[in-house]
Amino acid sequence: MIQNVVGLFTNPDKAWRSIKAGEMTLGPIYLVHVLVLAAIPAVSAYIGTTQVGWTIGTLEPVKLTQASALQMTALTWLAMLAGVAVMGAFIHWMSRTYDANPTISECVIFAAYTATPLFIAGLAALYPDLWLAMIAGTVAICYTTYLLYQGIPIFMGIPEEEGFLFASSILAVGLVVLVGMMATAVIFWGLGVGPVYLR
Repeated sequence: MIQNVVGLFTNPDKAWRSIKAGEMTLGPIYLVHVLVLAAIPAVSAYIGTTQVGWTIGTLEPVKLTQASALQMTALTWLAMLAGVAVMGAFIHWMSRTYDANPTISECVIFAAYTATPLFIAGLAALYPDLWLAMIAGTVAICYTTYLLYQGIPIFMGIPEEEGFLFASSILAVGLVVLVGMMATAVIFWGLGVGPVYLR
């Protein structure tokens, strides 16, 4: 599995073929890959917001209380797990349109591998800086999009033209899921589950 993660950054075409050819059972891959990698941005944000703090428009760093940061870390981690599962379910549903027959497990695994750059970019949260977060996030989103367009035709065994349309549909749904997650965060904040700052 580690060689596939590294391969996605060094030789994506070969890595996707290796992932497709490998045994794809949801349990081990999901537990090892998604549960651990989704923890990277959540734990990094916890460390960054409680130990380093943000310095937006202030001289003193603004930090979160440990209890507040821990609560938000857990919710962020759960949201990432849910996002991968939702995207996998959509990919499975949409695959019928393109005469592909992957299992739901394969689709969730595909979504998990595609999201790998987003998980790894979460390391930038160790040092909470607006520009660093924007640059790391932009690079991760661009590379995730590249992996999506590169991987769909290989993973689904469909022509590249159909793969482009399929990947574009997935990208659109991914944006909708992101907006839904942001709206859910706002609702949680309204219910009192939000950041508590140290001054």
